[in-house]
Amino acid sequence: GFSIRMAQQFGAKDEDGLHQAVGHSIVLSALLAVLLTIVFQAAVRPVLVILQTPEDIKPDTILYLRILFTGIPIVVAYNLLASMLRAIGDSKTPLIATAIAAASNIVLDLLFVCVFGWGIAGAAEATLIAQFISVGYCFFTIRKLTLLHPRRKDLRLEIELSGKLMLLGLPMAFQNFIIAIGSMIVQRLINSFGVIFIAGFTATNKLYGILEIAAVSFGYAVTTYVGQNLGAGLLDRVKKGMHSATWIALLTSVVITVFVLIFGKYGIALFISGTAEEVSISSQVAIHYLNIMSICLSILYMLHIYRSALMGLGDTIMPMASGIMEFLMRIGVALFLPLIIGQEGIFYAEITAWAGAAILLVTTYFLRM
Repeated sequence: GFSIRMAQQFGAKDEDGLHQAVGHSIVLSALLAVLLTIVFQAAVRPVLVILQTPEDIKPDTILYLRILFTGIPIVVAYNLLASMLRAIGDSKTPLIATAIAAASNIVLDLLFVCVFGWGIAGAAEATLIAQFISVGYCFFTIRKLTLLHPRRKDLRLEIELSGKLMLLGLPMAFQNFIIAIGSMIVQRLINSFGVIFIAGFTATNKLYGILEIAAVSFGYAVTTYVGQNLGAGLLDRVKKGMHSATWIALLTSVVITVFVLIFGKYGIALFISGTAEEVSISSQVAIHYLNIMSICLSILYMLHIYRSALMGLGDTIMPMASGIMEFLMRIGVALFLPLIIGQEGIFYAEITAWAGAAILLVTTYFLRM
């Protein structure tokens, strides 16, 4: 949300306004990081009770979350630095940083868990280290860009600018909050299916982040592109850019789909262990779920492209509404479809949520333009 303001100021060639937006975003992000760390650490045990987490995996779950939530400032720092870079048109550095983090996470997972035997704690530590690497990569890039260096006066919060930034950021925060709540409700349902099913479902979700990397990066680039051209008053360039972005996203999703359908089972094998029978059942669950998501991946990519375009236009309300749509579709399908076709019904909750949100966002974008 903060990056929208930065991109528009950059497009309008307002360097003073850009410096102010950067400085205020840094201070607000630091305050939010502290607040979120406290809230999330306090919420660990109560939320696991609400989710009906099985007792035999609860101690490991608590350990994993405690370590991850300690790293919330790292997550906030990455998102802030990456947004600053995207705001001035550099979507390459955040993409490289994300790819490095994803690859580092996989390598460190294997090293810490399989070689060092650190178990759940090793997996969590691997995630934090990978995220820290991405922060470092973005930070050293920004050090060379004086345009993104805030002045001392820019770090003193002004009510008007802080309010504008929060009005852009809060709807996006609420959107992600709603989506996360929906995922937690689905997880609660999954937890009732037993540990082996949980293992398979979680293995696919580990790979889901890799499937979505390009979509997220395209989305960030679109927000920057649209915001800059809106600030410069070049709406024709917005339309041309969106046409190109749509085709690039569709072609990318098709390539990833083919790759996953062929090689996805090998990736799944990295995240499942246990007896031969447990591995076999969990792998069947994971591969089936992964294939369903892969076939529908183009829907997810359209969702990111058009949500990001609306954000670049300064509209964070409809993207928030799309989050609510995702919530309603995901929960509705997760609650009722398994009653009709059994456990497999839970696999369609995610793609139905994508479809509902994508229809809303694409329609709204064309109406806005």
